Amino acid sequence: MLIWTRAVFLLIGVWLSFEFFLRLSKSARLSLDHFRERGWWYLGAFLLGARLFAVLGQYRVYMRDPLRLFVLWDGGFSFLGGVIGIGVLLHLLTRSHRTTFLQWLDVILPAASLGLAFDWLGKFASGQAYGRPTDFFWGVTYEAMHVRYVVPVQPVQLFYAIFFFALTFLLLIIRKNAKRAGSETLAGIVLASIVTFFFEYLRGDFSIPVFATQLDFVILLLLFVSLGLFAVVELRLSHMQMYIYEGFLFLCVTGYVIVRSWLALPSFELRFSQFLAVLALLATVVYVIVHRRKYPHL
Repeated sequence: MLIWTRAVFLLIGVWLSFEFFLRLSKSARLSLDHFRERGWWYLGAFLLGARLFAVLGQYRVYMRDPLRLFVLWDGGFSFLGGVIGIGVLLHLLTRSHRTTFLQWLDVILPAASLGLAFDWLGKFASGQAYGRPTDFFWGVTYEAMHVRYVVPVQPVQLFYAIFFFALTFLLLIIRKNAKRAGSETLAGIVLASIVTFFFEYLRGDFSIPVFATQLDFVILLLLFVSLGLFAVVELRLSHMQMYIYEGFLFLCVTGYVIVRSWLALPSFELRFSQFLAVLALLATVVYVIVHRRKYPHL
């Protein structure tokens, strides 16, 4: 029953976000011909991405029972993973189009935000992605086998749902007043990454742990800054200079990974989703800046 409750909210979110995406695309005068021509491709990309991210998030369950990978009715689907799957395919199919991928991201983000709000409501109703124990009055109690706490827990799913509803309306306001491509993408992913990083501390379910140090984040920041600089000056470099630059970055990153195990630095534990949020924030900032320098008219 809990799985079907999640499925109902998920289907509502998929339907509403798709309709919203079509309306935003038409208002932005983006061609939808490739969606009509390759509709089954996009459906497959959504289902594959949704299943892949869900399995990755609960890999311990599927490692203990590998045959469960083929049990598609177990509720193991990630709406965010499905959106990423569509985004990857969209990037591959529209590289030769006049519109850039960032323009598509500007219409995907508000639609995805609306769908994520319903997805989190479904998780709340089914007891998935539950929170840590709490003494606050808003704590909720689940009587389900998959929830390891019998005491009231943080309704973190509701916090996420409220945030994504608010983010959807905020992105529409930004879209109405934006003068450059990437405004919705930059605001949406930066805000979502920051909120995700802090909300994940309220989660009480299992997640893939990531042990990081402050130096790791400094190195990540420097890496993305260097990639941004590389993208800006790429057209001015010869092929040999590009290979030297890329090789230098690869050697620096590889050297740090090797030396890191010898450094006695204090580390702290993060959830895998928090680490991905940091990567998404850095990558988005670099991508939007580079895109705006490359296409100053957009």
